[in-house]
Amino acid sequence: MSFQPNPGDELIINGTAYVVGRHPAAPGLAYAQAGRQGIVYQLNAKNGAPHEAKALKVFFPKFRIPAMVYQSEHMEAYGDIPGLQVCKRDVLTPERNGSLIAEQPDLLYAVLMPWVHGMTWFDCLTDQRQLEASDSLALARALAGIGSAMEQKGLAHCDLSAPNVMLPFFSEVELPEGTSAVELVDVEQMYSTKMDRPDALLAGSPGYAAHRTVHSGLWSAYADRFAGAIIIGEMLGWSDRVVVDKAWGESYFDQHEMQTPCERYFILRKSLESRWGSKVVELFSRAWDSQDLSSCPTFGEWLVVLNAVTEQEISVEAIEPEPAATETIESAAVGGLSSEAASSLSAPAPLKTEQAALLNQAALEQGERGVTDKLFRQARDLEQQNKPAAALEVYRSLYHFVEDGSPLHVEVSAAITGLEEQLNPMTPEQPEKTKAWYRSKAFIVTTAAAVVLLAAGIPAVNILADQSNQRQIEAAKQEEAAKAAKAAEEKLAAEQKEAQKLLTEKQRQEAEQQTKQQALAAQKQQEEQKKQQALIAQQVKYEAYLAQKEQNKQAAAKLAKQKAYDQQAKYEKYLALKKEQEARAAQEEAARKAAAEAEQKQKESMHARNKENVLQLISLYNKAYASQEGGSAAKAKSFAKRFRTLYDSNPSYYRSVGEVGYRASSIYNFLGDTNFRLPKI
Repeated sequence: MSFQPNPGDELIINGTAYVVGRHPAAPGLAYAQAGRQGIVYQLNAKNGAPHEAKALKVFFPKFRIPAMVYQSEHMEAYGDIPGLQVCKRDVLTPERNGSLIAEQPDLLYAVLMPWVHGMTWFDCLTDQRQLEASDSLALARALAGIGSAMEQKGLAHCDLSAPNVMLPFFSEVELPEGTSAVELVDVEQMYSTKMDRPDALLAGSPGYAAHRTVHSGLWSAYADRFAGAIIIGEMLGWSDRVVVDKAWGESYFDQHEMQTPCERYFILRKSLESRWGSKVVELFSRAWDSQDLSSCPTFGEWLVVLNAVTEQEISVEAIEPEPAATETIESAAVGGLSSEAASSLSAPAPLKTEQAALLNQAALEQGERGVTDKLFRQARDLEQQNKPAAALEVYRSLYHFVEDGSPLHVEVSAAITGLEEQLNPMTPEQPEKTKAWYRSKAFIVTTAAAVVLLAAGIPAVNILADQSNQRQIEAAKQEEAAKAAKAAEEKLAAEQKEAQKLLTEKQRQEAEQQTKQQALAAQKQQEEQKKQQALIAQQVKYEAYLAQKEQNKQAAAKLAKQKAYDQQAKYEKYLALKKEQEARAAQEEAARKAAAEAEQKQKESMHARNKENVLQLISLYNKAYASQEGGSAAKAKSFAKRFRTLYDSNPSYYRSVGEVGYRASSIYNFLGDTNFRLPKI
């Protein structure tokens, strides 16, 4: 494919000026993505916002079909369905875009459509990036909603797979309100009753095609049901670390495992049941065990079940830690595991808000690796099949996506150079070996004949000289012969001079040709030296990149180690504080118990003393009464005072015991009036 724009190149399409976007990870390359049917380039309007960028899909020669115009006109009506904005497309035709196509023939029947921002589901799978439960549910609901809307209009994508599912949900570009969380791309194979059946049908992508239909083309209203169920299952399972770690690679399932009782199926099934309920598992199992595509659950069924999952269930699932993981972390801290081990056990799951800024960088480093590998293998296969022209086209397409200076970049560059030399051999010109005219056989024969004739004329002149009547004639003939000989000599001299001139000119041309060949050889040698220097520079750049990458890796490991140390120190500090609090609480509890016991003993002692005092009060009252009756008023008053002193020590208690209160009242009356007679009690 000869259309290979550079970033910043300007294209005017339908009166609007666009600029080819720059690749975020490699500013020197155009921002493009390769697919099975062509290459998609990002075009930015000069005065437009970032979210208004366009995608220019340039098809490989096999897929440049004029009927694309008719197909795109019918697709325009589906562009308002959420998730199908790429159906709003314009096809570049000779009638409307003749001048542009004349400059760039590869743009014939190319398609201009909205650029979908964000990563692909393929990038999320290959990065093994675990999602939050709420994000998994949001993506699955969005895909089910798109599929349900398409089914209601009798549509099917017919090549539903991870690379064709875009996720604006994770876009770093600020998108308009109401943008779908999921978008479908590569819709050229879309099924509709209003569109013609494509000439070449795709058999589905590995990891998403049912094994019963993988060898036959997919083009029906049911074509998306099985692949949709697999992708929805992947999206829901990607919030489970066990499922993420068990993935095959470019998809969760290997194609050979499809619809078989394999280990990955049971792991995903168990995760779906534990996290999302039995209804989700029932739909997934129906699709997995289906005998044909029409037996798979509809997207409407998926949407109903997923909408029934409440936000409370998601939050509980997200914050509830697994008991095994908690016990492992605590045992690691108490048992004295290494900081790296403790860090790996206690590291939290990645958050969408924390990784959004790093998403594109990771995707650009690893997200396109599967596509480049496929293109590279395809080019190698074409080379082995002795199809150098087709292999060269694939290598040129792959050249845009390999990192400058990487080993793959060097290998692809060498392959392109080798195939170009094979298809266009540069053989040196062979100089034309022609004989000079004066060396030709015809010239030699003619000259010899002239000499013979001249030699034969001499005896003829002698014979004529003997005849007197012929002298004048002979003289005239001799004069004519002399003139003829002179003319022949002059002609021969001129011819020799011309031959010499031609010989000199030929020698000059041969010298110039030799000089040109030497210059071309020197230029070729200089270009080879430049290529070698470029390869060396690329190797140096690649080694510097590896060194920087290793340095970043060491820095990240050091940071993780320091984080683990800090976390361990924090945990140990927490344990010490907890232990100190428990000791203080134990001391306070012991002091409280001791105080309670002392108080109880004091109460018991006071109660016993009060009992003794009651007996003593009764005794003192009786002694005072006996003394008064015996006529000894002084003794009676002495006993009465002792009674009052003892009674005043706790009057509230003594007043409530029997007749002690009455006795006290009598004692107070007696002390106030010695003539008062104490009653006998």
